This record gives sequence, structure tokens and C-alpha cells, in this order.
Amino acid sequence: MMDALGEPQSVLVLGGSSEIALATVLALPRARLRRVVLAGRPSPALDEAATQLTSAAIAGVSTVGFDAADTASHGDVIGRVFDEGDVDLVIMAFGVLGDQAEAEADPDTAVAMATVNYTGAVSAGLRVAACLRAQGHGALVVLSSVAGQRARRSNFVYGSTKAGLDAFAQGLGDALHGSGARVLIVRPGFVRTRMTEGLEEVPLTIDPGDVAGIIVSALRKGRETVYAPGPLRYVMAGLKMVPRPVFRKLPI
Repeated sequence: MMDALGEPQSVLVLGGSSEIALATVLALPRARLRRVVLAGRPSPALDEAATQLTSAAIAGVSTVGFDAADTASHGDVIGRVFDEGDVDLVIMAFGVLGDQAEAEADPDTAVAMATVNYTGAVSAGLRVAACLRAQGHGALVVLSSVAGQRARRSNFVYGSTKAGLDAFAQGLGDALHGSGARVLIVRPGFVRTRMTEGLEEVPLTIDPGDVAGIIVSALRKGRETVYAPGPLRYVMAGLKMVPRPVFRKLPI
């Protein structure tokens, strides 16, 4: 259960090595955390994530195997985590950026991206929502992307998966309304992470810690949707209004 000040005491991270998710856990009041479960594919990165949190004096850090593409296993993995105790905050942070050219040349590559970014999220999201509804409290943070606000020629496969995820998360939030549980959709722009390493930075590029601060603030305010950074809300609103013939010529 949330503590007396409304801060989470237990956290589940789906995509346990995500730099944004880890920064978010570190941005929470550490002394109040009693349990943090990092769910991801077994790897040195997952082990390092657990070590990072433990070294930061966060109690009860553990890892569990989780594969976003293996939807048949999601019910068992998520169910076991909730069976061991209430979860106040779930961060759904898995996803792959992929390569647009490869996805166009090999449809199987595009399907694999969609399986993780969208199908896996639907599978995990519905199961988490059922658990949160049953316990009567908790928040699900969904890491979406501004790439899903309007698909661009340069990454429309990735953008379309995020568009689907964003729409799903909005509906899931509406479905949970009145249950005591809720959904926070986070729409980051370009964030400096392993996923974007080597790519050219764009205006309004931020670090994982910046996104984490925005997420924690939004949770405390009871927000349903937030952009990271905030000014992207206005940028994307403007881009949505650009006529398609003009939009396809933009260098974005």
C-alpha cells in the first residue's frame, strides 16, 4: 500500500534495465521503498540495474525473468509478483527502436518490433490492470513516445507501434477510472539512452533523469498524460496541423 504520505512502497518495472525506469525509481523517496522488482530478460544489464538500485540504499530489490515478446508467459510472471504482495507502482518501460530501413526491407523485422512495442504491451498492460483493479489502488506508468503522435516517414514502423500503444493506454486508463487504480501516459521526445546512442540529437533532447522528474511530479499531481519535456506538447500540437503534403517534406 502507499505510505501515509501517498508515496509508493512497492514498484514493478517491466523492462527492468530501462534507464528511464531506473531513474524514476531513484527519483522516488528511497527510504519509503520496501520492494522493487525488475522484470526483464536475464542479462548483465538487468543484473547491473539491480546492483545500481541496491547501491543507492533501496531496499528489497530483486529481479524476475520477463520477455515482452513471450506473451504466453506474462500472466504467470505478473501474477506471481502481485501474489507476493500489493504493487503500488508499475512502470511499463520495454520497447525497441529498431531500424526503419531494415523493417521496410524485412517485414519479419517490423513484426518483431510490433510484437514487443504493441502486442507485448497490450498483454502485459491488461494483466497489470486486472491486478491493480483487484487490489483497489496503484498506478501504471506507460512509456509511450511523441513518435506516436504523428508517424514520420523516417520511422513510421516504430511510430505506428507507439501510436497503438498510446491509444491502448488511454483506453486502459478510462477502463480503470473509478477503480482506485490509474494510468499515466508519458510521451518523451529524444532521450539520451542506450537506445538512441549514436543518433543525432534534436532540439529538446533530455536525459533519463529529466524524464524521471517529470514522471514523479505527474504521479503526485494525479496527471493522466504528460510530455517530456513539457514544451513538446505544443510542438506536437503544431505538427498535427501541418498538411500532409507539407509534412512529408519536413526534414524530421
